[in-house]
Amino acid sequence: MKLDLTGKRALITAGAGGIGRRTAELFSEAGAKVFICDIDQNQLEDARDKIPNLNGMITDVSDKLALKDMFEAAIDDLGGLDLLVNNAGTAGPTERVEDISLEDWQTCIDINLTSTFLMSQMAVPYLRDAGGGAIINLSSAAGKFGFPLRSPYSAAKWGIVGFTRTLALELGPDRIRCNCIQPGAVEGARIDRVIKAKAAAKKVSENAMRDELASITALKTFVTADDIASMILFLCSKAGAHITGQAVSIDGGLEGLV
Repeated sequence: MKLDLTGKRALITAGAGGIGRRTAELFSEAGAKVFICDIDQNQLEDARDKIPNLNGMITDVSDKLALKDMFEAAIDDLGGLDLLVNNAGTAGPTERVEDISLEDWQTCIDINLTSTFLMSQMAVPYLRDAGGGAIINLSSAAGKFGFPLRSPYSAAKWGIVGFTRTLALELGPDRIRCNCIQPGAVEGARIDRVIKAKAAAKKVSENAMRDELASITALKTFVTADDIASMILFLCSKAGAHITGQAVSIDGGLEGLV
């Protein structure tokens, strides 16, 4: 099956590395014009150099004014909008709830959930003008299971599921489809940092922590950025034209979180 996005205009947050980078690559290969933002200058420049039909700018998505400036620059560059992928996120603190500061809680909520709300809010008029489109939000397995020591992150990711399903109902009449992805442990630098923090909190080795995370999946493995990006591409293409309001799990058959 060839998934075609020829002529589509896509905006991807945190698009210079990991899931966002692979999504940008697949979108470009499928014919879309892509604009990304990221906080990593080196990765952003590398993406601009290596991915055709892509532009972008440095943006801290927790900064509301910077987010607005980036969105306006994206619209100027793309000439409109058909696809939005809210990929930006942060792991947040790994601590017991009584030890988490309000500042750390708020930062995690702002990056993971509030930025998704703001980006979607700004995008809707342009998606409506385009005659419809798609919004993909990145939730997590932490948005369907409890996640000990990660309460701000889990709260944000559960919030994304509810936000996505509500958007799907509101925007369906405008032919704007809204879905979210719930990845399990994804190979890469982010899960390495999570494993290190969880291992320290539980006073076990990082290898033991990694093995424990893999052991609670049916396939006994982590997933990859390509697994996630491929589903995002599918949902944004004509093949996903009648899929909306869904929280799609890509987690190797995850049974829970530890």
